[in-house]
Amino acid sequence: MTKTYTPAEPIWCAGCGDFGVQGALERSLIDLNIAKHDVMILAGIGCSGTLQNNVGTYGYHALHGRVLPAATGVAFANPDLTVIAVGGDGDGFAIGAGHFVHSVKRNPNLVYIVMNNSVYGLTKGQDSPTMDSSAAEGLDSTRLALSIPGASFIARGFSRWSAQLHELTVAALEHTRAGRGFAFLEVLSPCVTYNDTYASWESMLDNLDEDPDYDPTDLSMAFSRGVALDAEGRMPAGVIYRNDGAVGKEAPPSMAGQDLNPAQHLDAYRGIMNSYAV
Repeated sequence: MTKTYTPAEPIWCAGCGDFGVQGALERSLIDLNIAKHDVMILAGIGCSGTLQNNVGTYGYHALHGRVLPAATGVAFANPDLTVIAVGGDGDGFAIGAGHFVHSVKRNPNLVYIVMNNSVYGLTKGQDSPTMDSSAAEGLDSTRLALSIPGASFIARGFSRWSAQLHELTVAALEHTRAGRGFAFLEVLSPCVTYNDTYASWESMLDNLDEDPDYDPTDLSMAFSRGVALDAEGRMPAGVIYRNDGAVGKEAPPSMAGQDLNPAQHLDAYRGIMNSYAV
């Protein structure tokens, strides 16, 4: 009998926001009728880096901060796969910050979901780059992404707002599967052990999806709303920006689509060998 991989049980603390991210992702794959064998989930380091163990798709655990280069390689090697990179804010915006910037710029066809809790939960709660402190204001990854030429889909969800998080996950998957490129979804995913921000973050969010006057295709509006909300100590949620006319970076010839039959190379091989004959 052929054996298949049995998904693992999540190892997160009870109440962790990552449960909401996994639930939204699993439901979205079902709603879009995407077979699990057509999906590749790559994960970074940290608590969020175990998500790919739980879903039952193809999975890969990348090196610390290197999930996006690995995911881009997979997307280029087999464009028929739905490629999803997941990770935490430390993994993505500290050691992986350079890869994040260039992934937004290059616009490869993949989804990147960052579970932001503003701490390094796996290593006992140190501040991550997104943490506000007396020393510095936390990094806003969505405004960083907006500033990079090539940005095509930027959204922010909240693990407590499950209905909207599901809609945003579907929208991100649809964007990249339509060939429009890199879909970045930051999810506020509180760490109940070291930084329980459920109540404070909910009070800070401004749901752009409920504002009939907000146009997510207007880049200048996205910037100005983010800056204005930041001045009030708040932040946007929902689809912040999308470019429906974007085209994902063209991949080189697919490795998965190559004819690997060695017979096709025999004539060339004989020619090379004959060239050495004296």
